[in-house]
Amino acid sequence: MRTIVIADEDTVLGFSFAGVQGVIVNTPDETRNAFDQATRQKDAGIIVITERAAQTIREMVDKWILKPGTPIILEIPDGHGPMEGRRTPHDFVKSAIGIKF
Repeated sequence: MRTIVIADEDTVLGFSFAGVQGVIVNTPDETRNAFDQATRQKDAGIIVITERAAQTIREMVDKWILKPGTPIILEIPDGHGPMEGRRTPHDFVKSAIGIKF
C-alpha cells in the first residue's frame, strides 16, 4: 500500500522529501480529477489531502470517507495552518449518522 498526497505545491514538495508521491492542485477541477484518479489506484492505502483542497470537493471527499476499506482519507492543514471552523471527526460522525454522542 502506498500514500498519495493531493495538495498545494509546498505541501507536495514537503512530502516528496519523505518519498511520498503527490499531485499539485490549484483548482477544484484539478482537485476533483486528482482525487478521482487516486481513489481508483489499487495500491493506494492512504490519500492525504489538505483541508483547503478537500473543501473544494467536500461532497466527493465525504462520500468516500463513508465507504469501508481503503484508501483511507486523511485531511491535513496546509502551510497556512488549520482552517477556521474545520470539522472534527466527532462532527463528521454526528452528521453522517445523525446522532449526537
